[in-house]
Formats: sequence, C-alpha cells, structure tokens
Amino acid sequence: MARATNSPASRKRHKKVLKYARGYFGNKSKLFRYAKDAVQHAWQYAYAARRKKKGDRRSLWIIRLNAACRNAGISYSRFMEGLKAANIGLDRKILSDIAIRDEVAFNALVKQAQDALKTKAAAKQA
Repeated sequence: MARATNSPASRKRHKKVLKYARGYFGNKSKLFRYAKDAVQHAWQYAYAARRKKKGDRRSLWIIRLNAACRNAGISYSRFMEGLKAANIGLDRKILSDIAIRDEVAFNALVKQAQDALKTKAAAKQA
C-alpha cells in the first residue's frame, strides 16, 4: 500500500511560489526550496516599503515647502511656526501642492505666517 501524499496541493503551492519567483536569478527562480526563501524575503521588503513610502512622501513635501519658503524669504521652520501661530491648519501635502501650483496663494500664506510671528513676538515682549 502506497503512502498517502498530498501531491496535488503541494504541487499547486510550489507552482504558486515559483510563479512569484519568476525573474529571480539562478536557483531562486527554479528550485522551490530557494524560491520560497527569496519570495518571503521580497514580501518582507515590500511590506516595510509600503510603510516607508508614507515617510518618503512627507519628506518630499517638506523639501518642496522648504524650497518655496526660501524663495519667499522665510525658513521652513519659521513658516510652520507662523502658520501654527496664525491657526492655519493646512497639512504639508496641501501646502506643498499650493506652493507648486499657486505661487500667489502661497505668498499670501507666507505673509500671514510672518504677521502671526510678529504678533507672537510682540506679545512675548509685553
């Protein structure tokens, strides 16, 4: 009597992993044992990268804002401090979009931030 194997399901699982490993170099695309490790490793990187992407986007917005602020004659940190003092609750994504697409509106925001900073400094002096 032959030993019962689950070969149809095993073959299906193996084929699925090998399909994900297509394009990998050498044994990692040909042999299940190595392909499984390579695919799992790739998925770990993909999982982490999906989270890292959020921080990368935020960094890009900040870089764009800093450049736009410098062109308007204020540093990024002072600009953000002024927006907070002026109770303007726009996030960095929206601010970056405004800075790119509408320079007049962005300069108006810079003016409001600078005015709020002056008011804050005057209140601190008194």
